[in-house]
Amino acid sequence: MHPFPRRARHAVADWLRGAPGTYVWLAILLVTTIVVRQMAPDTLDAFLGARSTNIHALSTHPFRVLVQSALWIDGGGWLSYAVLYTLFHAPAERWLGTGRWLLVLGTAHIGATYISEGSLLWAIRHGHAPVSMVNTLDVGVSYALAGVVAVLTYRFARPWRYAYAAGVLVVYGAPLVTGRTFTDLGHFASVLIGLACFPLTRDRPGPALDPSAALRRAWAAVTRVR
Repeated sequence: MHPFPRRARHAVADWLRGAPGTYVWLAILLVTTIVVRQMAPDTLDAFLGARSTNIHALSTHPFRVLVQSALWIDGGGWLSYAVLYTLFHAPAERWLGTGRWLLVLGTAHIGATYISEGSLLWAIRHGHAPVSMVNTLDVGVSYALAGVVAVLTYRFARPWRYAYAAGVLVVYGAPLVTGRTFTDLGHFASVLIGLACFPLTRDRPGPALDPSAALRRAWAAVTRVR
């Protein structure tokens, strides 16, 4: 047998072992996504509504809905999240360690939820949103993902760090300017929370990522082959 498939299997296994939380969470999301696809639309709305971090739920049983809301995907396919988790969550968990990674994503998920729902409550009390929105549907994993995307800023060497941070702020800030929904605010708040988690990134092992150095090594390898 050619050694490449064996090396590939070992590389994949090593990657998965380095980010157990990411792929356990992704496996749970696969199961819940399959469950959701078996439900009728009217049943699904009620089912997800009971797990939503809306104003009413946060005021009555916050811990339960904060946990449950992060186990379901509202819109978008599971496969797209598998790609995003592999690109962002897995590298962050491997770099920070599972404990610090959980702290970042948990802080982003909880903090952004209360900021976004708090802004919605303010809008309702001042007549800018209907009272019925106290029961709005708000489930998903995107706030946690945004926080982790942001904290990866500190994985890069300067000046790439600043370019990455600027890109993240533009990607998440543009919808806030154009759409101005409470979820747009939640995503941008998640990014700010992730950036504020800089103290958790100190003393992490391994050198900072330097894309320019990687490009130089790749170019040197190509020229040697020629």
